[in-house]
Amino acid sequence: MARQTNLSDKNKQQPAPVIRQEIWVPAVHDVNHRRSWPSKGGFFLVSVFAFLFSVAALVGLIALTLLFFYSDLIFPGARVVNIPVGTLTSRQAATVLAEQIPGQELLLVHSTGAWPATAADLGVSLDVQATVSRAHELGRTLSGLSNLVSGNLQIEPVWQLDEQKAAALLERLTAEVGVDPVNAQVKIENGTVQQIPAREGLALDIEMTLDYLRENPTDIVRTGRLPLATRPVAAPIANAELFVTEAQRYLAKQIVIRAYDPIRNETAEWQMRPQDWQEWLSLVVTPGDPDPYAWTVDEEKAQHSLATGWSWLGDQRYLDAGEVIPEVVDVITSGRTGLDARVYYQPQQHTVRPGESYSSIGYNYGIPYPWVQQANPGISTLSVGDVVTVPSPDDMLPLPIVPGKRVVVSLSQQRARVYENGELIWDWPASTGIASSPTSPGVFQIQSHEAEAYASNWDLNMPNFMGIYRPVPSSDFMNGFHGFPNRDGFNLLWTGDLGHPVTYGCILLSSEDAQTLYGWAEDGVVVEIER
Repeated sequence: MARQTNLSDKNKQQPAPVIRQEIWVPAVHDVNHRRSWPSKGGFFLVSVFAFLFSVAALVGLIALTLLFFYSDLIFPGARVVNIPVGTLTSRQAATVLAEQIPGQELLLVHSTGAWPATAADLGVSLDVQATVSRAHELGRTLSGLSNLVSGNLQIEPVWQLDEQKAAALLERLTAEVGVDPVNAQVKIENGTVQQIPAREGLALDIEMTLDYLRENPTDIVRTGRLPLATRPVAAPIANAELFVTEAQRYLAKQIVIRAYDPIRNETAEWQMRPQDWQEWLSLVVTPGDPDPYAWTVDEEKAQHSLATGWSWLGDQRYLDAGEVIPEVVDVITSGRTGLDARVYYQPQQHTVRPGESYSSIGYNYGIPYPWVQQANPGISTLSVGDVVTVPSPDDMLPLPIVPGKRVVVSLSQQRARVYENGELIWDWPASTGIASSPTSPGVFQIQSHEAEAYASNWDLNMPNFMGIYRPVPSSDFMNGFHGFPNRDGFNLLWTGDLGHPVTYGCILLSSEDAQTLYGWAEDGVVVEIER
């Protein structure tokens, strides 16, 4: 009894929860272990499934590879000079390349500019079939496979170059790309001589540019730029020392200007010193040029210089700088020592005085009065104090002046005197216009010659007619010299009136004198009609 009690007591001393804990913990561990790792049988099934999947994928990949290898498709991503051809058939790729490559836009570039062209313009064309064949080889040959592995999907094109066409295009650009060399120059400015160094030029180097085109067609088409090669061109004359002495000789040139006033029949001379023209005239000498002397003029300074040198002319008269300046340049560059210039007159302003009319104003100024009327279109009737414009007497001298010849007609003496080089050679009686149709005083010139002129207003045939002025500026009718007139071709008029006013404004000479004057006085000879 005591042993059972002890066992019982002993059992009582070992409570059940302790026994359950020892059994439970490994049980829980076992369960979790089974959920994390499959059993040996499950692991085998997974391995078999993975193997079969890999085999299937490999078989599929091999099948796809074999299918691609034997197909006509180009590997995806392949490009020819930036033109995508991947996934296209060879025929499709050939069509795309044949359409796009010839029109690829290019720029022919240089520091002097850029000129557009196309690949076709430059003679660059693609061997389409050879290039497509290369593209098709991508992934199908060892070299193509190496490109594929390296990730280089750019297909190197096979190019063809029409060198004659490329050279012709470059030849057309020669003038635009090139820069002409500049010879050494000599410059005169502000009285000093300066030598300007020569400047090197540039020429398009066609052969070097063609070499670059031959070696780099792919880069040129891909980037769209062809650099143009140039070579330096030396100036023919690099030193102009020999011309410095000649330029210095110009600085010592003195010029004599002989100014002739055809209205007053006066001539005056002006010694133009170098310092007078050096202020407004500059010279650049370019040796080797057909015309090596290039003169430039400061017009404002030139006009001021001329006005200062000819201050005796006053405000009314002047020299035409447009005529004088080229003559000055010609004198400086030639062996001449002087030049002839013409004095001109400005129009005048006249204030109308009591008793004056257009007729009297014109008579006093030596201008036919219709010309004065024409110069004042806004004033039809004159009033005392009106300011009217009187045209320049140069308006009556439209032709170049014939030097050394002058005809002077006296209205008061009814004479015509002819001078050559200041000497009187003929003194003839003459008849001028009657009071109702007077001959206008003034300075005119021979403007026309007609062997037999006809005046329809008076039904007169006038032999050896020389027109000298138009009484009315808008009319073709002219007053002039002529011999004895007739109306029927036989009977001469006014033969007994010579030396007295008898004409309708013309100047009558004897037929013999008129014929002599007709042969002596060419167009441009000055005719002065004195009151």
